[in-house]
Amino acid sequence: MTPAPANNLALSQGNCRFTRGEGNGEASLFERLWRKHTMSEPEPRHVLAGDVGGTKTNLAIFGLGAQRPEIVEAESLPSAEFASLGDALERFLKRHPARIDSACFGIAGPVIDGQCRATNLPWVVSEQEIRDRFAWSAVRLVNDLTATALAVGMLRQEELRSLSSPRGVANGNVGIVAPGTGLGIALLVRSDGKEYPVPSEGGHVDFAARNDDEVDLWRYLRRGGLHHVSVERVLSGPGIFSIYSWLRHRGPHREPLWLAEKLTSGDPAAAITQAALVEREPIAVATLDVFVSLLGAVSGNLALTGMTSGGIYLGGGIPPRILPKLEEGKFLEAFVDKGRFRDMLSAVPVHVILNDRAALLGAARCAFEGRP
Repeated sequence: MTPAPANNLALSQGNCRFTRGEGNGEASLFERLWRKHTMSEPEPRHVLAGDVGGTKTNLAIFGLGAQRPEIVEAESLPSAEFASLGDALERFLKRHPARIDSACFGIAGPVIDGQCRATNLPWVVSEQEIRDRFAWSAVRLVNDLTATALAVGMLRQEELRSLSSPRGVANGNVGIVAPGTGLGIALLVRSDGKEYPVPSEGGHVDFAARNDDEVDLWRYLRRGGLHHVSVERVLSGPGIFSIYSWLRHRGPHREPLWLAEKLTSGDPAAAITQAALVEREPIAVATLDVFVSLLGAVSGNLALTGMTSGGIYLGGGIPPRILPKLEEGKFLEAFVDKGRFRDMLSAVPVHVILNDRAALLGAARCAFEGRP
């Protein structure tokens, strides 16, 4: 299933709410905005969008496209190199000067009253502080998964890979699960022809073991010093390494010397993933098998919680990199394994988001919406 076309969406101000047209011939949101601002302003309108994560901060200047915002300039900056988001913006704007009308930033962490203390960064980001520093007319912070949710309706067919064949319900709720540096979760609730992105910190709920092996994994993490074993501790880049370490500890798989050396010289999650998908190293394959099964279980839980008959979308940096494992079947087996609700979940489509700038796209939508 592919999402509904973006050219029948209309946004309203204030809460990232938007409604869907029903094929009534109305111009798309971006066609209407384009007409309005090209007629009234001497220069094309641009907004700044950001996707702020623990590893990297993606920034882009967007202009109005016919059916969705289009990138004019973009850059990915290492988050750890900057003391604040403002400093990263300064660097970006020196390299890519532009007239900015408004800005929106999706950030990995809870946004409360226009402020966010990033979960995996030592940053406190404030809408007011950014607005004062750069003198922009409007600045908005949203959870990064809220930004991804806002992009779902604008994604093109080639930007998605379907793991299951059901078409889903056109006006059904949508869930997003995004493992990367951390684990992001959000819902897109549909009601009366309108859509409401619902942010969450669902990545920090308790890790719920489903069998004896997973109970052993939970105990291993607890013995390692974790007071609270959240689902993010196993469904993230660091989580891949945690699962690998547990398997190495309990056996029967042995760690080859060449892989041990790779783990100490680079990104452990990337090394394990490559060892599983390319070298087919047994301990690495077993690690991804556990990871994929847990991802399916958590995605199925969200589908039940949000009644996501419109589909589940897997975002973040990890799912596109492990597509072969996701397509093997363990994900869907765990996804539908919910007892009496197996048949209901079997009717929920699951898609992998291949566009690594989906959160930027959703943030750009919010930035365009933020101007009166």
